[in-house]
Amino acid sequence: MNGKKEKLKKIIIEEVFITADKENISDGRGGIREKGFLFDFRRVLMKGEVLNLVSEIFWEQNKNKYPFQIGTLEVAGIPLAVGLNQYIFSQWEKDINTFFIRKSRKKSGLLRMIEGVVEKDKKIILVDDIINSGKSFIRQIVVLEELGYKIDEVWAILKWRDNDFYEYLNNKNIKINYIFELNDFEKELGLKNKKTTEKDFEAAPYPFNTIWKFSAPNPNYYYVVPKSNPILDENKIYFGSDSGYFWAINQKDGSVVWKFKVGFHPKGKGVFSTPVIYKNLVIFGAYDGNLYALNKETGKKVWINFEADWIGSSPTISKKLGLGFIGLEFGLIRKRGGVLAFDLKTGKTIWKDITPSFTHSSPLFIETTKEVVIGSNDGILRLYDAKKGIKKWEFKTEEVNEGEILTGFSHTDIKASIAYDKKRDLLAFSTTSGWSYILNRKNGELIFKHKAEFGYYSTPLIYDGILYLASLDKNLYAIDLDIQKEIWKWNSGARIFASPKIINDKIYIGANTGRLTELSLDGKELGFITISERITGTIAYNPKSKIFFLPSYANEIYALKRKSDKVIKKEIEEIQKEEYKAYLEWTRQRN
Repeated sequence: MNGKKEKLKKIIIEEVFITADKENISDGRGGIREKGFLFDFRRVLMKGEVLNLVSEIFWEQNKNKYPFQIGTLEVAGIPLAVGLNQYIFSQWEKDINTFFIRKSRKKSGLLRMIEGVVEKDKKIILVDDIINSGKSFIRQIVVLEELGYKIDEVWAILKWRDNDFYEYLNNKNIKINYIFELNDFEKELGLKNKKTTEKDFEAAPYPFNTIWKFSAPNPNYYYVVPKSNPILDENKIYFGSDSGYFWAINQKDGSVVWKFKVGFHPKGKGVFSTPVIYKNLVIFGAYDGNLYALNKETGKKVWINFEADWIGSSPTISKKLGLGFIGLEFGLIRKRGGVLAFDLKTGKTIWKDITPSFTHSSPLFIETTKEVVIGSNDGILRLYDAKKGIKKWEFKTEEVNEGEILTGFSHTDIKASIAYDKKRDLLAFSTTSGWSYILNRKNGELIFKHKAEFGYYSTPLIYDGILYLASLDKNLYAIDLDIQKEIWKWNSGARIFASPKIINDKIYIGANTGRLTELSLDGKELGFITISERITGTIAYNPKSKIFFLPSYANEIYALKRKSDKVIKKEIEEIQKEEYKAYLEWTRQRN
């Protein structure tokens, strides 16, 4: 086996190890690294000689564990897993069941998260080319455990860190095996295993514990968009679901308090609207075209407004004016959208403005000026006197040609809501074309704009003079409103439909990886939790119970308890101590 390892090691050094002075390596922020290195196994893992070498070593390490099955995550792990399977069968006639897990559920066909079959009675070894942070393995483990499977081992060709770093795996008693670690390349490449420094641990803590999980039946996996976000009162959580049921569930245990079924609606598009609470009412729109107000204690219908054909927008309210506002959608040519003002007590229409294109965007009410602002699929932002319904101004995004009438969907839809900065008196919104616009609230004039690599389906957030923008290009951007420049961006590794939220001076943002990440206000990763489905919605938080409520696009709610910063710091210190002991033992053995 030593001869095979040396041969594979030589291939890794000569073909897999890449430095920034020889090839361009992205820094993940749109630039190119000046220094650094990476291991690119993709360029060799589809070569027969290399796959055979890896497979021979893998079998020698694991043959005594047979029977077992192999799992991996798309895409890089697929040729590795298939190569292991084929080699073992051809050489030893051992049939190794193999499967792979998608990064996110397929949207069509059989809607599978797992391709292949997972056998219940066999050990599971998850394989990959590299284990660094361990996030790709965590993704697989979460999916499999939610389906009732236990993972015995993770295996990689190359391990970057000492075992003590992998707290998540260690807590689950999952073994970590590998062919090489960075220390094996110390002589040739000057590399050592990454140590458990504070910098390394910015994203290592797993700061949440799941208390309970609620799953609404019959989710629609096709629509990967923001759906109905959870809204809280003292004891209950309210949200809508794809099947047309609106739910009230208990915050303590996730039990159903009541549910309400809306009318006939397009398949899979029941309630995307995020509700609002007004006194004893919970108010929301539905794709049956109705705006509902239910008694929040009993779920009984109090009033209905029938103005629309469909409603995907979420309401906003003014308690002082006694009015609510919501976007409308219609099936009429050139009269496909609009905004509605309604009486909060009765649901009676107070005023409405009909516009040419669908209005999926949710309105923003500005309390200080008594104005309501809303965007539409025609790429136009409109601001109204909230009480009278008089339009004060409209802003056409630059992609909209003069005289162009956009109906239905366009290249410049405004899908989400708008952010308002009271101190600077400005508005911020984003479009599906990738532009974000910052406007003067008084007259709708453009102050400046920002371009992402792809479009937006999320609502901007303004906090302490910083504008946060979550894009489908996988980045969360931070823009300083005073200097009108991007000050940092963070890459999630997957599309972001979710809107960012700040709780206790930390940023929380979900992504299509199924990962909720906790960031500092300067964009550093502090921790994360991974769930099995995409996260396209926004987390809710109860400051009294200190419980977080995380929605998935599959109509699930996770109740999460965050560990205190003190506990997390102590856990890191304990791991650092253990790693230092392991380092001393390693140096003793080498000497």
